[in-house]
Amino acid sequence: MSFSRVLLGVLSVVALPSAAFAADPVVMLPSVPFVPSASGGWTVTLGIGGEMKPSYPGAGSSMLDPKPIISIRRAGTPARFKSMRDNASFALIDYGRFRAGPVGAFKSARKAEDHSELRGLNDVKFAVEIGGFAEYYAFDWLRVRSEVRRGFGGHEGIVADFSADVILPLNERMTFAFGPRYTVTDAKYASSYFSVSNVEALASGLPAYDAKGGSNSVGVGAQLRYQLDKQWEVRGYVEYDKLLGSVADSPLVQLRGSTNQVTYGLGVAYSFDIGVR
Repeated sequence: MSFSRVLLGVLSVVALPSAAFAADPVVMLPSVPFVPSASGGWTVTLGIGGEMKPSYPGAGSSMLDPKPIISIRRAGTPARFKSMRDNASFALIDYGRFRAGPVGAFKSARKAEDHSELRGLNDVKFAVEIGGFAEYYAFDWLRVRSEVRRGFGGHEGIVADFSADVILPLNERMTFAFGPRYTVTDAKYASSYFSVSNVEALASGLPAYDAKGGSNSVGVGAQLRYQLDKQWEVRGYVEYDKLLGSVADSPLVQLRGSTNQVTYGLGVAYSFDIGVR
């Protein structure tokens, strides 16, 4: 099955909740989307986290890496749920339950000299991924989100992430959330991190392999958020992904890595208002 057909099918599934609940008379949506104005006030949330994640895609080892926390919303509006899996984004369109806008992500470089498992393989430069996101609250306690990004630099492929989160307030300060994840990538992305060329095969001892696009991973994530006061918050989280299909069959994964990819970490963030009249 081609990447485009897989992506189209998943987008159709993600769109079902919005179609199913569009007729709900309880949901009052504005007649036109909200488009940000530079003259309005904003609440900005900035923070940093530290996370243990796979050293590179398909790795069996882990590394500690910083994780930025960035979000912007209209001043005076309630804070939106934000998964630590969400990449930096900005809602240009806001219908209340539906939001959409640009999104960006950073992918670290993969250097053979840093890992014995990569001996004989070419380095992969860092990549910046730019694209768009859309999210919809089917209920106050259920959010579905999708991100589609195109890479520049280390890879020039397409990455599409799909997630759903059940949001459970435990008390006035603490919120727990969990849900499934699914990722689809095209052949350019898969080849950058999981293919082994004939030259690399001779240098590394691995068999030559040509990774294809399609289903990349499926998994689940959970997050615990604690509001210290109106401005400070702390978040702890864990994400598990199981590599699938062509990327899971790569000899780099089968012989020197793992199909089980685990990321966990802790972050702290501070919220403040700007441009409030």
